[in-house]
Amino acid sequence: MVATPLGNLDDITIRAVETLRTVEAIACEDTRRASILLRHLGIAGKKLISYHSFNEEKAIERITGMLEEGIDLALITDAGTPAVSDPGYSILAALNNKGLRAVPIPGPSALSAAVSVCPLPTSSFYFAGFLPHKKGRKTRLEQLSAMQTLFVLYESPFRILKLLDELEALIPDCRIFIGREMTKMHEEYITGSIGEIRLHLSTGKTRGEFVVAVQPPEKKPAKRGKYDADRH
Repeated sequence: MVATPLGNLDDITIRAVETLRTVEAIACEDTRRASILLRHLGIAGKKLISYHSFNEEKAIERITGMLEEGIDLALITDAGTPAVSDPGYSILAALNNKGLRAVPIPGPSALSAAVSVCPLPTSSFYFAGFLPHKKGRKTRLEQLSAMQTLFVLYESPFRILKLLDELEALIPDCRIFIGREMTKMHEEYITGSIGEIRLHLSTGKTRGEFVVAVQPPEKKPAKRGKYDADRH
């Protein structure tokens, strides 16, 4: 399981490069994007296997079959660490069931990159990945908002403004940090209220995938009534 750059192609470890050079085949989310990375690294002649959410069943059968034959493979996604809100979980479950070994080749991750520069309290947080697009989205956000802890999620540029509206309805006083286009030419990181974030994004800067950290306001302790005071 090889972590690959989020955007800047130089953000790859020496071990990851060596792994991609030595394996016999590479399973990838998008063969075109994988080819761009491999060309940048000077790696040619690799067998690429398409593996994504729409062909998981057939791809898993092919990949596990090759591994059982003793063929070494690497799995990469379009960017970042496989299986972190990306294709990967299903193949890992299949490998485990068959007694096959999976080895992490760690490196870039959108989650860790964003958290490393987030000025909100990140000593403890909940990672929610991508929210449902439609069914279950409101329920999921209600659950996250009720946790009273920082939560981090991924969002697309097509739903980021919708997310701000949803958060305003549930936790209007929350603080938000967003990171977008990380490691790329137009990367930016913004912290503020819902209104401040919305104003910034209303200028049309909604391109790129977003990492969003949300800090709900602390609950104020309930006021003690006369009866409670009398008891003490």
